[in-house]
This record gives sequence, structure tokens and C-alpha cells, in this order.
Amino acid sequence: MKPATIGIDCRLAGHRHAGIGRYIENLVVRLPNLATEIQWVYFFHDQQQADEVLGSEQKNVKVVLAPFRHYSIDEQLQLPTLFAQENLDLLHVPHFNVPLFYKKKFLITIHDLLWHEQQGLDVTTLPKWQYSIKYIAYRYVATQAVKRAVAIFVPAETIKRVITKYYPDTQNKVLVTKEGVDEHLKTTKRKSDMKPKTFLYVGSLYPHKNLKLVIDALAKLPDYKLLVVGTRNVFQKQTQEYVRKQKREKQVEFLGYVPDEKLRGLYQEVTALVQPSLSEGFGLTGVEAMAAATPVLASNIPIFIEIYQDGALYFDPHSVESFCAAARSLEKTDRNELQKKETAVAQQYSWQKMAEKTLGEYLHQLGS
Repeated sequence: MKPATIGIDCRLAGHRHAGIGRYIENLVVRLPNLATEIQWVYFFHDQQQADEVLGSEQKNVKVVLAPFRHYSIDEQLQLPTLFAQENLDLLHVPHFNVPLFYKKKFLITIHDLLWHEQQGLDVTTLPKWQYSIKYIAYRYVATQAVKRAVAIFVPAETIKRVITKYYPDTQNKVLVTKEGVDEHLKTTKRKSDMKPKTFLYVGSLYPHKNLKLVIDALAKLPDYKLLVVGTRNVFQKQTQEYVRKQKREKQVEFLGYVPDEKLRGLYQEVTALVQPSLSEGFGLTGVEAMAAATPVLASNIPIFIEIYQDGALYFDPHSVESFCAAARSLEKTDRNELQKKETAVAQQYSWQKMAEKTLGEYLHQLGS
């Protein structure tokens, strides 16, 4: 009997694509070992990306290059042909951007519906007419993907509730597969040479990430500094300009991209990781910080309360005073007790369990 063939769109895999990239990478490197009887077909943007994600060659994996930018016309028009050529029994697109002309069975992952909830010219750098066209296209493609998918993976119960709010008919096909923590980040010891009174932010700088709140708070916390880790984009330039306007250059340092081997050390050196976001799909960096024995100051939005539980100190993301109060309360907190809570939270999240649960749904769909 011919082995089943499962394809995965890996064009957003790898650390260059932040949280979604980590999710895809940790999924695709584990699946071939979990199911050696399946022929896996991975669609990467280029060979360099495939090498970075997969490392050594695996016997039951076929790499197919798909040099089409996500959210592009080429993605919509050319990718379906590439998928069809591989005669897939099942396709997993770990995002909402499924080509409209692909008609065979597929699953998707929805990490959030941010752009359903965050709208308007404040969330884009495009002129109004371009943004309007792009937004209409986004809503149509996302809606078609959600309706046509045989199953929808989400990283949290909070995101499941958001999806079923917008798409009530999906209730029975949404599965929660929580994300995980890389093993090399886990530790129970803090560095002895810590940076005094230093906040760390890791992530993109889109407006909904709300980093301006922390920058504003620094005026009331003159003895604190903020380190910002993230790849460069237009929103980073806007944030840097905001720092200059607020005259906070001496308190804010932009580190750019930091590789994983250095990130653990950075987590352990700082006073706390800050997560001031107004909207999130999971909040992976907070879990990583907890695994590295680093305190987390997080906005009190539903997703963080679900994921971080009692392992974080919370604040109102609309209040500078609330953030400052959380920062000051951390100074008085029993760090040993907090670290026990952080460790207990971090231990709940496993990339291996995520991959196993995902595979289980693949096998269910192949048998149905």
C-alpha cells in the first residue's frame, strides 16, 4: 500500500518569522520521527531556509521549493499547482493564507484573528486605498480558509473563543494545541552578574504590542532601562523616533536580532521581561522567560492570564501607573516563590506534546 503523503507549507518557518516561525519549525522537525511510515512533503521558500530549519536530511521528508512570498498574488495563483503536483492526501497550512484555488483536503493553524479586531490606519503604514484593498482581501481569504479547513489548530482556549465568536460554525473543528519551550532555555538558576533594574522586550513592534506604554513609564522609573530585541522593520523606526521624542534615549537600547544561543543569557541577566501587548495569540516569549527563571510583567489581557496563570505580575495595558506599580511590586516580591510558580507554568508547555497532538489529528483526517 502506498504510504500517505502529507504536505506542510513551511514558507514561514524559522526564527526570521518570530512566533509563527518557531511553531512551524518545532512541528516539522518532530513529525518525521513520530510517523516514519508517512511521506512528508515540506514546502520551503528556498533551500537556505530548509537547511536552517531541518538541519540534516531526513529519509521520509521531501523538500519542495516554493519561492512565493506570503500574501502575494503568486501565492494564490502558483502555489495550488505546486501542491497538486505532489498528490497530497492532506495539506497543513499553518496560517490563514490558503490559496483559494486549492481544492483538496487541508487543515490550518490560526494563531490569532488580530486583524479582525485591530483595524484602521493606525495598524498599517499603507495609504488608505491600499490598506482597504488589502484588508478586504485578508478577510475574504481568511474566511474561506476557516470555512473550508477540515480542522483548525489554535494555540489557546482564548483564541478558540475568538474564532468561534466570528465563525460559530467552526466550534466542532477547532483543536487547541498549545505551544512549547525550547529545552536549551530551561534553567532554575539566575546569573550572578545581572543587569540592575533592566526590562527586556522580545518581539515585533506593531502598534498593538503597546511598547509605548513601557517607554512612557520609564519617565516615572528613571532608574530603569529597557532592552528591545527584534528584527528591524518600519515600526521599529517609528518606535525609535518615539524614544527620541520622549527623550528616553539613555534608557532604551535597541539590540536588533539576537540568536537563540544568546537569548537565554539575556533572559537571565535582566530584571524582568515585559509583555505590554493589547492582543496576542499565545505570548511565547513570556513562557520562554519563565523557563529561564526570569520574572514576567504582563498586561492583564485574557490570553496572558490563560497562558501565564499565576506565574506573572499583571498590569492594566492602558495605564502607565499600573505598569509602574507592577514594576515596583516586583522589587518586593519573594523571587524564590515567584520562580517556583514560573517553573510550574513553563513545564506545562511542550513542543513534543504539540507535535503529537497535531499528528493525531492528521491520522484522524486520513482515516475519515
